[in-house]
Amino acid sequence: MAALSSPLRVCRGILKELRTVQGPTYKKSLAYNYVMDQFRKNKVTGEKYCRAQHEALHDSHSYLCLLASTRNHMILHNLYHGKGDRSVEEAAGLVGLRLPTQPGGKGWEK
Repeated sequence: MAALSSPLRVCRGILKELRTVQGPTYKKSLAYNYVMDQFRKNKVTGEKYCRAQHEALHDSHSYLCLLASTRNHMILHNLYHGKGDRSVEEAAGLVGLRLPTQPGGKGWEK
């Protein structure tokens, strides 16, 4: 998301992230109303071309990046930290290692 895209695309991206987080009732939330009000307020008309519109687009793009990054962080956090303590065998398996076996056929003793 390094390059700025159109305001409509950024607005849709923000609304998609809100829908992912809040579910089907996202249109009733304060965040939805605020985002829509800001995009309507900074809409470019034929008579208006100013620096503030570009700043608002940059701010909205940054907010979209924050929402997407936070969602991805939570997915990764739940994937790797949601299971609690792991056994020694599971921890070794995560990094691609196997524990040595003891003479006599027994594995690692706890």
